[in-house]
Amino acid sequence: MNNSDYNKAENAVNNVENSLQNATDKAKWKINELADKAKDYINEKRNNDEEANQQDWLDRVKANVSDAWEDIKDKADEAWEKTKDAAEDVKAEWNKKTN
Repeated sequence: MNNSDYNKAENAVNNVENSLQNATDKAKWKINELADKAKDYINEKRNNDEEANQQDWLDRVKANVSDAWEDIKDKADEAWEKTKDAAEDVKAEWNKKTN
């Protein structure tokens, strides 16, 4: 098997890694933004003459994390398939060359 076959497999793995990193980077609310989001929530409630409460806030965060998880899960599934396909291609190429 030549180096280009290995390079293709390595590139597939790198693309998968980048795809997963991008998915996590694009999560709607990053951890370091939660304090600002909490302040915004409290101000929104105050402006609407409503009471801010922890459970309502946590429900909002939970909904956001759930959405982000679905995005990450989709990318992880895609990464698994691409990596598995690349590995199978390399294995098939190796088998052709050694048989």
